[in-house]
Amino acid sequence: MAKIATVMTDMFEDVEYTDPAKAFKDAGHEVVTIGPEKGKDVTGKNKEVTITVDESIADVKPEAFDALFIPGGFSPDMLRADERFVKFAKQFMDDKKPVFSICHGAQLLITAKALEGRKATGFKSIHVDMEYAGADVLDQEVVVCSNQLVTSRQPDDIPAFNREALNLLSG
Repeated sequence: MAKIATVMTDMFEDVEYTDPAKAFKDAGHEVVTIGPEKGKDVTGKNKEVTITVDESIADVKPEAFDALFIPGGFSPDMLRADERFVKFAKQFMDDKKPVFSICHGAQLLITAKALEGRKATGFKSIHVDMEYAGADVLDQEVVVCSNQLVTSRQPDDIPAFNREALNLLSG
């Protein structure tokens, strides 16, 4: 089963973390939360969920994980200001490991300059940013690119997002 690095900090979109994380765990995968500080509690923007960060970004390496999950909300925008998260995400893309990004999660991939030439989607307000980053942006509930990158737009797309992420992990 896969070990999935999940990068997040405060203000993540609650359901965009909880539903995929549950689907991954229910399928037997390990979900490891990675934030700025190990042991720190981070709270979703809707204040429905608080998660204790498993590992600090300072203490992890991409090669220890099989896939990357980036929940949306305001969290990805905060994470992309920290070069350690940017490099971490870019390494998964460069290594062609599975990357699952929903809603505003693509902001981290934009900053990592990892979307050029890729088909992807994200929340409507970042479509232009994704286009400037070189992505072929599609307005669909889920987009799978090169059997590596799975992206979705918003919470309503979570069932399709989970289905395609799990398909990729099982393949």
